[in-house]
Amino acid sequence: MGPAIGLAVLLAACAAGPRGSGLQSEVLANSTAAGKSAVQDALPGEFAVEQITRNSLGRYANWPARAQGRTYAWPKGQGGLAKSVNAGDTISISVWVSEENGLITAPGQRVAELPPMTVSPSGQVFLPYVGQVKLAGLSQEEARAEIEAAYAKVAPSAQVQLRSVEGRQSSASVVSGVARPGSYPLSDSGVTVLDMLALSGGVPEAVANPQIRLQRGNTTYGISLDRVMKDTDLNVSVRGGDRMFVEADERYFLSLGAAGTRAQHHFPQDRVTALDAMSIIGGLAPTRADAQGILVLRAYDPGIVRADGSGPRHSRTIFTIDLTSADGLFSAGEFDIQPGDLIYVTESPLIGTRNALSLIGSVFGLAVNANKLNN
Repeated sequence: MGPAIGLAVLLAACAAGPRGSGLQSEVLANSTAAGKSAVQDALPGEFAVEQITRNSLGRYANWPARAQGRTYAWPKGQGGLAKSVNAGDTISISVWVSEENGLITAPGQRVAELPPMTVSPSGQVFLPYVGQVKLAGLSQEEARAEIEAAYAKVAPSAQVQLRSVEGRQSSASVVSGVARPGSYPLSDSGVTVLDMLALSGGVPEAVANPQIRLQRGNTTYGISLDRVMKDTDLNVSVRGGDRMFVEADERYFLSLGAAGTRAQHHFPQDRVTALDAMSIIGGLAPTRADAQGILVLRAYDPGIVRADGSGPRHSRTIFTIDLTSADGLFSAGEFDIQPGDLIYVTESPLIGTRNALSLIGSVFGLAVNANKLNN
């Protein structure tokens, strides 16, 4: 086989040989909107392509977010609240009156010390001369006011002092995700979520973006530890019977193609931008990647597709990022990655050219060596 024929065969092999990822033009080949950022009247048939630039960021930020699994609420503004009264608690009550010869006090006395009483399973206590009063779920101050209002019906001047609230229900549990799981007594009225985590030995560093789950009755609340650390209003008081556990953030995104790593990546923090994600995946493969062809593939719910730009133009949307421009770099730092996104780094179109030149050099080297042998 002559050198020319060998060169042709090698060049053909170079063009058809296996690659680690596709070219941007190949991935976007079926899109009628490839490279266009303006909103079009007609919805694309296969998928939509949107450029991430300074001018488009605001529009994308107003789009409804894709479904992200179960979300949790969190009780706000409850830091420092008093403990609530629960079934099984023991309370001690003093009733002060100014009337003489009243029903509550003995002759010549102004205060009646009621014997300690236990809150019943139904959350009630029996008060002499008053009857059953429900206290469960009330704070200590609310319980004191409730008792005082009840006694005011038989002794208008009655003033009530509630000295203690104790019982097995005045404890909370940290079930898992900490160094020392267990049940911990609520020693005062200001034990908060962070206090409970500290008592239980804290969260191991290996837990990625720790998520706090607080089970109170039949309701489960949830929030990230990072948010609680940054906002004191979110560091709510723990109540008797609460159960807490800590788990790693289950959200993740994927990376494929000519990326530094091709893997599943869990969110290390609440918010991950496209620029954060590029760092998390190890950047770009230095000899293969096309820095102008970073793609973020996202599947939206079909119900939020819009033709007027108020939502994605297709349930399958590909966002393109150009990391060779200042606008692309800054915009990538403001574009949020969503759970389930795929970051696909396309291969540089120059790879084929470099391989071809390398093969040409090899062919000529072989030809020169063959001539030397023949001579």
